[in-house]
Amino acid sequence: MLFLVISHWESFCLSPASNLEPRLTNPDLICDVILSADIISTVEFNHSGELLATGDKGGRVVIFQHEEECKNRLQLRGEYNVYSTFQSHEPEFDYLKSLEIEEKINKIRWLPQQNSAHFLLSTNDKTIKLWKISERDKRAEGYNLKDENGRLRDPFRITSLRVPVLMPMDLMVEASPRRVFANAHTYHINSISVNSDHETYLSADDLRINLWHLEITDRSFNIVDIKPANMEELTEVITAAECHPNQCNVFVYSSSKGTIRLCDMRAAALCDRHTKFFEEPEDPSSRSFFSEIISSISDVKFSHSGRYMMTRDYLSVKVWDLNMENRPVETYQVHEYLRSKLCSLYENDCIFDKFECCWNGSDSAIMTGSYNNFFRMFDRNTRKDITLEASRESSKPRATLKPRKVSTGGKRKKDEISVDSLDFNKKILHTAWHPKENVIAVAATNNLYIFQDKIN
Repeated sequence: MLFLVISHWESFCLSPASNLEPRLTNPDLICDVILSADIISTVEFNHSGELLATGDKGGRVVIFQHEEECKNRLQLRGEYNVYSTFQSHEPEFDYLKSLEIEEKINKIRWLPQQNSAHFLLSTNDKTIKLWKISERDKRAEGYNLKDENGRLRDPFRITSLRVPVLMPMDLMVEASPRRVFANAHTYHINSISVNSDHETYLSADDLRINLWHLEITDRSFNIVDIKPANMEELTEVITAAECHPNQCNVFVYSSSKGTIRLCDMRAAALCDRHTKFFEEPEDPSSRSFFSEIISSISDVKFSHSGRYMMTRDYLSVKVWDLNMENRPVETYQVHEYLRSKLCSLYENDCIFDKFECCWNGSDSAIMTGSYNNFFRMFDRNTRKDITLEASRESSKPRATLKPRKVSTGGKRKKDEISVDSLDFNKKILHTAWHPKENVIAVAATNNLYIFQDKIN
């Protein structure tokens, strides 16, 4: 696999062409100091894969576009460059609750493209915004009421009627906010998901899920509420929610107890009673102090076909058949070697990290992240897996990424890394897979890596 590296918002790239050479736009832009605001917090391809959006803790959204000259050349299909950058959210302060609201972008979701413009939803802890991304390469000239500088003309001096004409100009990409959906969540928003009807979407926080219409900003419908009458009786929280890709009435949400509930909005207006309940029985022999923490589900994703769903807990990825509730049909261990390190991971709070997962376009493979900038890929047909590292230091031009292995025993083989040498500050939490091609995006702290299949 060859790779293109985008270091934060400026590009430091190794082009995946046959004559692979590093290109650095400005060496001064690459530095070892990582600012908190620069850490990437979400990554998302649009439905065609032409655009890739990232959000960071500083409230910025950066969109990368497939290079125009690369689209008809297979050798360059993985090259993306900056298309648009804009500030989506600003830090706020809730004076009633004396609470600071971070500008960090929690999720980005693209809407299906209906015209030449693109639309996406972005959210921080409290407010969801709908953005329109459009191009402009022409400007109107020859106004009647304005002069060339834009100043209003004296109406009494206008003696003739002019027809404005469109003149070419340099391409400009505009990002404009079209809707702001606010004041509907008491707790922090952890998920948004666009429905298959393309008119509504879900937003979920720790205790509630709301249904919004994309054209209505002043109200939403609460469809799930698990808040108990007495908060001391609270035993679980909602961790993720997603709409079914084909059935607009079906959605799922996961909990911190490791359970998944599938709900049908046709059954009742308030979906507190689930239609299906997915849970794998726990093995009593393996129960420990950390069992409840590591069983919490951090991400849930429907397959593109809608037949399966995938869940990610701390140590594993599980694939569930929607027709079988009692156990998953596939279980993949992501970093089982960390089970012996749970005590130290609890002490440094890494055990609470929320890893995401994603499907490839054909649902035949899945991907998720790990520590030491490792990410794992699993082939569902062959049951083979591979561990790769997203790092400039471990990758060279004109070379494929070498599989990495973690040694758990005393004697370590060549090219293996000891489990005690893993860097838990380097972690792959956010990943995305191109909907049609074998191109993946991996966020490693403040770096975005784009990998593609090796081209012979």
